[in-house]
Amino acid sequence: MARRPETTRALLLQSARREFVDHGLAGARVDRIAARAGVNKQRIYAHFGDKEQLFRHVLDEAVVELAAEVALTEDTDPVAYVGRVFDYHRHHPDLLRLLMWEALQHGDAGIDDDRRRVDHYDAKVTSLRGALGGDRDPADVRALLLTLIGLASWPQVLPQLGRLVLGPEASTERTQAHLRAFLTEFTRAALQDDPDRTDRPAVPSSHEA
Repeated sequence: MARRPETTRALLLQSARREFVDHGLAGARVDRIAARAGVNKQRIYAHFGDKEQLFRHVLDEAVVELAAEVALTEDTDPVAYVGRVFDYHRHHPDLLRLLMWEALQHGDAGIDDDRRRVDHYDAKVTSLRGALGGDRDPADVRALLLTLIGLASWPQVLPQLGRLVLGPEASTERTQAHLRAFLTEFTRAALQDDPDRTDRPAVPSSHEA
């Protein structure tokens, strides 16, 4: 029985994700992707054009999954957001691995046509700015968003560094829970110490002290 085109497309995306996560864009092989999906490799070119475009679709799909699981709105507590991003990447490592492979292949240029991801992060910046009060310098909010994502994801980006720094029990539930709590409290303290906050007590100048 012939497969429906959408079924073939879904199977190819699922197979390609495993291939790209394991081998990256340069190391991935369309023959293996097609074989795992149970289709002729010509279906890859028919549905996606070429291997790089297939990688882009896989990466887009992974970003959409993150956005669905870890939303950032104007009602989101940035501290809680760090904890949720930490949890997501710990239990769903595919996206970070795909991003690392992309960086190795293309550096900061990324793959062609990454407008969708730019729009995704622009929306997050807008939401975070709203959550912080709406009057922040957009450049500062962008830097803050990058910092929050970095805090939450870095332990999963280089797990071997975590083992070297945190010790042989770095991956255990107890150590990961402690790390998560530390990162969220670090974020809370940093935001409370934000010099742009209007409710902070005034600090006297040197001649007033």
